[in-house]
Amino acid sequence: MNKLTFFLFLAVNVSKIHAFAPLQRYSQVLRRGSQQQECPLLVFQASSSSSSCTDDIVHDKDGSKSSSRTINRRESISLATASLATATASSFGLALSGIVQPANAQESELQTAKLIEFTVENLEGNPGKSGKIVMKLRPDWAPIGAERFAKLTEIGFWDDARAFRVLPGFIVQFGINGDPVKQALWRKSILDDPVKVSNKRGTVTFATAGPNTRTTQIFINTGDNVFLDKQGFSPIGEIVEGMDIVDKFYSGYGEGGPRGNGPNQGLIQSKGNEYLTKSYPKLSYFTSGKFIE
Repeated sequence: MNKLTFFLFLAVNVSKIHAFAPLQRYSQVLRRGSQQQECPLLVFQASSSSSSCTDDIVHDKDGSKSSSRTINRRESISLATASLATATASSFGLALSGIVQPANAQESELQTAKLIEFTVENLEGNPGKSGKIVMKLRPDWAPIGAERFAKLTEIGFWDDARAFRVLPGFIVQFGINGDPVKQALWRKSILDDPVKVSNKRGTVTFATAGPNTRTTQIFINTGDNVFLDKQGFSPIGEIVEGMDIVDKFYSGYGEGGPRGNGPNQGLIQSKGNEYLTKSYPKLSYFTSGKFIE
């Protein structure tokens, strides 16, 4: 048995035996509110020295949480084993079901830094109040995530998308398309990028439900959230113009449901803007997102 065959055998069989069952249970818990609900941002406690993790949707930067389940040590080891198996398999070109493999960097046309201009409406919840922000996409920071973001921009994915979760001093989160049919086309996740740049104010990062689960949800860091770095959140770009506009995204609804009074992600996924415009009319939203020279 040569070295390549051995590593392929190890990656596939170890992950099958020790990892996939716990990961399936973990995924089901994260999506407990709805079959279509995606956990937007899973991070471990910033202020705790404990090595345990929970299935909470998000921990704020002060470590506050509302946990309903703690993953035991065996499952934590299994999750780590799964991540190792995934990384080993992907390094040898093994296609894993449900995960998009990154394109060859030399073959991709999306591997250069580009500027993207977003037009935003309903700033501070006021109809007719608009502004522009410019993001610099940085594939040198995170090539896999940057490629996905570029593809979504090319097809106009951000148009009419609401910033459904705005927590001042922490994040502005968006990335669920207003059309549930269009959103469903992008449910397949991509592999993680290593963290090369800190999650400081103005950086743009994919939200996640765990290792290798990035799809379309994005957050802009409105504070210096460096505690996210060790949890695997890899910035894909930065806001180079208009952070004052980002600070004006409407935040009055607070944390999302069911924990808070804000929009429920499961209902956004299933009903789209029909749900948001009726129940949360003050949300700020993008009218366009396009590449500029």
